[in-house]
Amino acid sequence: MTNRTLFLSPRVTATGHALADTARRRSLHVETLRDWRVPDSRRGRAGASLYAGPLFADAVAGELGLGLLEAPQDWLARLPRELTGREVEFTTLAAARQLRRPAFVKPPNDKSFPARVYPDGSRLPGPDAVDDDTAVLVSDIVAFAAEFRLFLLDGEVRTGSRYATGGDLDVAPLEQDPRRAEVLDFAARLAGTGLPSAVVVDVGLLAGADSGWAVIEANAAWGSGHYACDPDAALDVVLRAARPAAEFTAAERGFLRPVPTVVRAP
Repeated sequence: MTNRTLFLSPRVTATGHALADTARRRSLHVETLRDWRVPDSRRGRAGASLYAGPLFADAVAGELGLGLLEAPQDWLARLPRELTGREVEFTTLAAARQLRRPAFVKPPNDKSFPARVYPDGSRLPGPDAVDDDTAVLVSDIVAFAAEFRLFLLDGEVRTGSRYATGGDLDVAPLEQDPRRAEVLDFAARLAGTGLPSAVVVDVGLLAGADSGWAVIEANAAWGSGHYACDPDAALDVVLRAARPAAEFTAAERGFLRPVPTVVRAP
């Protein structure tokens, strides 16, 4: 795999640095793209991979010849309530604007508007800002006593990290958390729920009377922060999740992010 090049976005992040350092230790090439355009000399380079946010990934993945794995947009809404601990609906932003109750609303796989609790649908971005047909997940409001990030490869947790306690940032490796066995037991229940082979899943322990384990969300490995996860194991998942499009099997192609075609001026 030493002919692999890990491309990074211009945005500097702690995870980008950690993955880059790990890649170099493995004798992989690492290159930071300086703007939202792939230089001619880098287009279609064999063995490319990518760590970046969704907007930047959309801008460069096609020219790098990459496929990007991500969970289906409606994956969370299709899970049974015993795995989510709450009602989750997959709908459009136009429909969500009709809500007359508080709800947690987020785009499934990008950041087209802030993911947060909205007092009602009238507080969501209007059609002048975000298109009516934008897909959204609408969830009942719950609180989590503890939240964990898990990097999964072929359904197996390769590395994990606690990232919040009681809603506040509280980062520690999964191995140091006394609930590690419970987290792994719950993660095993996600087998067969329709996840891609390389993905990040956040899970949490519900607070209060509804105490129990629940899925928070799925995230693309190629754009997820690693918190206190082992960067070596996280890089394994990233390299599988963002790799040359020709390497994906027919089964994996159903999990590829639709990458827009970027037309460059001559």
